[in-house]
Amino acid sequence: MSTLKRWMILAIVSSALLLIVMDMTILYTALPSLTHDLGASASEKLWILNGYSLVMAGLLPAMGTLGDRLGYKKIFTSGLLVFAAASLTAAFSPVPVVLVMARVLLAVGASMMMPATLSIIRVTFTNERERALAIGIWGAVSSGGAGLGPIVGGLLLEHFWWGSVFLINLPIAMLALVLTLIYVPQHAGNKEKKWDLIGSIQIMVAMVGLIYSIKEFARRGGSPTFAVIGAVIGVVALIIFIRRQNKSASPLIDLSLFRITRFSSGFITALVGAFAQMGIQYIVTQRLQLVEGLTPLQAGLYTISIPAASLIAGPLTGSLLHRMDVIRIQSFSLLLAALGMGVYLTQFNAGVAGQILGLGLLGAGLGAGMTAASHSIMNYAPADKAGMAASIEEVAYELGGASGIAIIGSMSALGYSLAMKVPSDLQVPAMVKDSLDEALLVAESLPSQAAAALQAAGQFAFDHSFFMIITGVAVFLAAASLIVRLTGDRSQKREAAES
Repeated sequence: MSTLKRWMILAIVSSALLLIVMDMTILYTALPSLTHDLGASASEKLWILNGYSLVMAGLLPAMGTLGDRLGYKKIFTSGLLVFAAASLTAAFSPVPVVLVMARVLLAVGASMMMPATLSIIRVTFTNERERALAIGIWGAVSSGGAGLGPIVGGLLLEHFWWGSVFLINLPIAMLALVLTLIYVPQHAGNKEKKWDLIGSIQIMVAMVGLIYSIKEFARRGGSPTFAVIGAVIGVVALIIFIRRQNKSASPLIDLSLFRITRFSSGFITALVGAFAQMGIQYIVTQRLQLVEGLTPLQAGLYTISIPAASLIAGPLTGSLLHRMDVIRIQSFSLLLAALGMGVYLTQFNAGVAGQILGLGLLGAGLGAGMTAASHSIMNYAPADKAGMAASIEEVAYELGGASGIAIIGSMSALGYSLAMKVPSDLQVPAMVKDSLDEALLVAESLPSQAAAALQAAGQFAFDHSFFMIITGVAVFLAAASLIVRLTGDRSQKREAAES
């Protein structure tokens, strides 16, 4: 295969990857206007965001194995078609429930495409150094694309309605489909591989149950009974799934892969990095619009240092992987991301330059971390399990992203509800304590003085919860960096003892 064709294939799968990861975050800037136009509640709003990541995370293992069985090109092109149809449905959703269902269908298409992108890269780039650079570019698109989501969403919302954030997918998906049919070679696949749909349903039920439990515990007025039921269902489904995988001759996820230290460290890095990126971008873009009063485009541009730094750090890290220990790079990247959050906190109420620097350090750390994680997972897994390894990596991203949005979003809502003190002279609905969006919506119908008082109370409560959560995420990233580093040190000592 010619060099030009190899890099053309990388460009094609990267364009599809860009669509997938942008759809995780593009709604961040569209969420306030979408919530206003559709009348979505705080719970519906989180499901609009989480439904995509949760369903994709549940289906990824099955789709990765299906790609190994049917061939990566076939599953990739099918995913593009499903993704395009779902985007059209989402753009013209009349009510929140339809939009949630469209987001689920988007997740089905994305889960078909995403493992195939890495698998196609692995079979296309046979030279190790070329592959490392290609994975570096893939990692940069993965982390940088998520950062571009709010910017693209903001730009579209300056001129069009919220549905445009979905319509933008159509021309890109159709172009990628045509180019895939022309340039990407057919991969025969392994017909003997089994497709475990039951296992995929089990893990999806487990994740939905656990995330629902977190959301219900954190929601004001939430039901402790329903939260406990969700947690029990999630834990039981997870236990059943693990036992099924351990007994299966052809497991959906080969759990023995996690005995490979560099594979496990890559999974942890991907999981933690996605958790931080999705959660942080979610609340930062919300604060910029709801507290600072920025437009969607301004909010997106404010955070442009995250994807810009990721896009630089990813390929740079890829070019260094053959000379440096990958676990050390993972540990350093998470520590750099934590430092970025620390800088952002110190500049919280100071100049814009310091805040942009902090977000840039976060983006650089995440971009480097995603690249190193992809290298660990794809290079240290057996070649005949490329699709499975890719799907496990994507599960880490999607589970981390869904958890980041659910946990950070829910804790932000809980912190807001606890800190929100409605002025005693105001007679307003109880929903003003659910979220700042709803408080601002109620304020629109109040006299100017009462509206200003309610708005100020809501913004103060939001900032209080915001500060605490950013602090917690910084500590979490630093702790994860230490865990990855200690894992690597133990592995090196074991290898030295065995030799």
